[in-house]
Amino acid sequence: MSVRIIVIGASGQLGKQVARLAAGAAHDVLGWSSRDVDVTDEHAVAAAIEAARPSVVINCAAYTAVDAAESDYRAAAAVNVSGAGNIAAACTRSRAHLIHVSTDYVFPGDAREPYEPGSRVGPRTVYGQTKYAGELAVHAVLPSAHIVRTSWVFTGTGSDFVATMLRLERERDTLRVVDDQWGSPTYSVDLAAGLVELATSRRAGPLSTQQATSTAQEGTILHATNSGITTWWGLAREVFAAAGADPERVQPCSTAEFPRPAPRPASSVLGGESWRAAALRPLRPWRDAVREAVRVAVADPQRMIVSESP
Repeated sequence: MSVRIIVIGASGQLGKQVARLAAGAAHDVLGWSSRDVDVTDEHAVAAAIEAARPSVVINCAAYTAVDAAESDYRAAAAVNVSGAGNIAAACTRSRAHLIHVSTDYVFPGDAREPYEPGSRVGPRTVYGQTKYAGELAVHAVLPSAHIVRTSWVFTGTGSDFVATMLRLERERDTLRVVDDQWGSPTYSVDLAAGLVELATSRRAGPLSTQQATSTAQEGTILHATNSGITTWWGLAREVFAAAGADPERVQPCSTAEFPRPAPRPASSVLGGESWRAAALRPLRPWRDAVREAVRVAVADPQRMIVSESP
């Protein structure tokens, strides 16, 4: 059955894939970029969603410049907090289900075990703080909304990590990459497929007020990443190997050797139990996803130089 889906942030690396896959599955898809609808404008968002009458809204829009956010809280909060709340409020009025994409940065990054939806939050960056505040804003007005946290998203295009490693492989004999930050790389294509599956599942239909209240705490926060964990160094080595280059050219270094304005979590691994419990298909191992991303990027070099924005 065809579902009318609005994808907000449809010009970004994730939103673009969500819109493409949803349309490919014969759903009625509207993809909105920031040029189409300014999420920080409450009235514009409300009018646009009311006119479109969607069954599901997938919000991929976000201020994701982690370092820049440290000195520009207002800009980050405008999109990540106010924008998220505006979308949720509009979905409430239009009785559309909302899937809101969030991040591993809501956690402090010091856990020895994977973070689950119920784990203690404690964002240490402005980006993480605004994303968590956005989660709270969403659930304050729309408790039934699904919040999907993910991590280390890549496509192999623009300036993402995989595309950057492919470029540096061509430009440098060796390079040093941080080897003391752990996470789960997530291929935007695989995550997008999961979001479309969630959007068209029985769990994502419009709910009555009574149903929304009763399900507010029943699995509305999910974690979705490709399976397995690695460091940025391990990911870089896999990119080199997939491109047919010698992975020994990638040398490990510590976070302390490359200080950044925003502190990076030592471990931001997200557990996948919530995703499996929702009867959604688990995302494949990250190494398989990297190989596909590199294969696609190498086959179409123009993809690697196209810049993308949320």
